Amino acid sequence: MVTPWAVCVGESMAALLPDVPGPLDGVESFAVSAGGAESNVACALRALGVPSAWISRVGDDGFGRRLVGEVTARGVDTSGVAVDPLRPTGLYLKETGGSTRDGDLGTGRSKLHYYRAGSAASAMSAATLRDPAVERLVDGARLVHLTGITPALSETCLDMVRALLDAPRGQRLVSFDLNLRPVLWRDRDAGVLREFVNAADVALLGADEAEIAFGTGDPAKLRALFPGPTTIVVKDAERVVTALTAKGAVSEPALTVDVVEPTGAGDAFAAGYLAGTLHGFDERRRLRLGHLAAASALVAQGDVGELGDLSRLADADAGGSAGAAEDDGQWSAATVAALLDAPEEQWRATRISADGIAFGGLR
Repeated sequence: MVTPWAVCVGESMAALLPDVPGPLDGVESFAVSAGGAESNVACALRALGVPSAWISRVGDDGFGRRLVGEVTARGVDTSGVAVDPLRPTGLYLKETGGSTRDGDLGTGRSKLHYYRAGSAASAMSAATLRDPAVERLVDGARLVHLTGITPALSETCLDMVRALLDAPRGQRLVSFDLNLRPVLWRDRDAGVLREFVNAADVALLGADEAEIAFGTGDPAKLRALFPGPTTIVVKDAERVVTALTAKGAVSEPALTVDVVEPTGAGDAFAAGYLAGTLHGFDERRRLRLGHLAAASALVAQGDVGELGDLSRLADADAGGSAGAAEDDGQWSAATVAALLDAPEEQWRATRISADGIAFGGLR
């Protein structure tokens, strides 16, 4: 078994996806799938050529077995997922816009309805980290990825996140995606999020959620507020993402995308950026890979897009020939490599849809 480079820790849930768009009272049937920020990132990282693992807890029920099965089928190591004999697997329903019925969310928009109180994952704790399978995964990882969702689930989950951030790291990086869920923090102290963001090596923040949580979404102000991370990545409302490091700030605009369904794009961006980090890309190419991963999710029906294994591009950042990569479909390594290194005006002119990538004659 390949030792995972990246380990993602947190709850994932069974997902019920409607067969038609519109308000849920008009939906006759649902397809069953799986979803959750941390497992989404693990799956997207694996698709990008990064061996990954997911650590969590599920119920001893059909939803839990299906969830673990789907994540495993995507090549993610699930040996660190425990089965809880007493608590159920969490569940959410997705509502999508695009119908003509009253109360429709609007085309391209979606809303998630959660049923996760008392779930198996909410029983994760610092003791979870002492499980031999979990200990093996964390000790061998080059990156541990966390989000602001997990510490909001319970006091024991908060203790686990704090333990992971406080543990000696050696060469291991810890990334923390704010992923603010105000409803989960309604009766809890969200002030700990400041501590967790500042304790990470890589912090990923949406400008809108940072404004709510910390009073500012301005990248420079957030950098001053959080001196701890080596890198702070801020996704702002103008569709530009800025990475701030000790060397300064690098910004890259998002691509034009014909959105099919928006859920999962933020997780995909995180996976793309982190994959670029682990592959040794420079800051600009990390941001662009994040944008491309997000775009691949935006034009897919599910939470994880089909960007493909880009591990062959890792040498391009060290002076190799990106164009030498084999062409393997609409998200070919050659096309993606060309986009990662494209002049700014060509990058901005790129358009992505469910049919593929339109970029200077590349398809």
